[in-house]
Amino acid sequence: MVKVRRRLRSPGAGHLGTLDPAASGLLIVALGAATRAIAVWQGGEKTYEGTILFGVATDTQDLQGEVLERREVTADETAVRAAATAFVGDLDQVPPMVSALKVGGRRLHRLARRGITVDRVARRVRVASWEWLGFDLPEARFRVRCSGGTYVRTLAHDLGAALGCGAALKALRRTRSEPFEIERALAPRELDTLAPEAALERSGVPLDRALEVLPAVVLDEAAAASVGAGGRPVVAVSGLPLGGGPRSVVLRDGAGRALALGELAPHGNDPALAQARPHVVFPWAVRTGRGPA
Repeated sequence: MVKVRRRLRSPGAGHLGTLDPAASGLLIVALGAATRAIAVWQGGEKTYEGTILFGVATDTQDLQGEVLERREVTADETAVRAAATAFVGDLDQVPPMVSALKVGGRRLHRLARRGITVDRVARRVRVASWEWLGFDLPEARFRVRCSGGTYVRTLAHDLGAALGCGAALKALRRTRSEPFEIERALAPRELDTLAPEAALERSGVPLDRALEVLPAVVLDEAAAASVGAGGRPVVAVSGLPLGGGPRSVVLRDGAGRALALGELAPHGNDPALAQARPHVVFPWAVRTGRGPA
């Protein structure tokens, strides 16, 4: 991040979540006012491609850890495909000990390094799809689409346990983090060769477009101006979520420019109306009541 901030001249830049040290692929960085919207994208759907090695179990659920057990792999491609179907849909997943999650205020991976294992509460995750890209057992390549917060190495570990032979993640690459695609990504070395303007032209996604993942509330001129002054305008709603949380909708002006993130609350007894409650107001809305030029 130090290099990104320096090369792109954005000292406040922040990332949306790192990958495991052995993984590769897409890392999303927010610049400027977009850092205030990071929570919007962190929970978005992710796509990963990787390789599983069957017949081995490790203490980290990938090949970076200590091998705990080796077993013969008797399952064939048909058996692997069939077992993986149980890991598609809504799942309760126990986070691995080697992770950045906190339990009792302590990072799990720091406890794991000290040989301490603690109980972890299972979390609900969703695997939208699990595709197999190739088999050369005991290895197999795959592509997974899953919700934010899903541990792919735990999917691999649990699949191996279901097959009775164990499994560990051998390689992992993130190719998509909704709505961002790896095709637009810069390689780290390109930060050293491209001017900041060229880097942003090639890989930058305008905030207005990146926030298209949220339902939009289009405000008239008076309502847009009131948002910048701390107002909570009453708006017409049609199929928009009520009470979805402080970043559940994006408030836009008539030109489609993002002014704020907020939520909609019921207004009186009229189901066709709601009160727009801004929680994150972008600086240009505060200054001018309009979106950026």
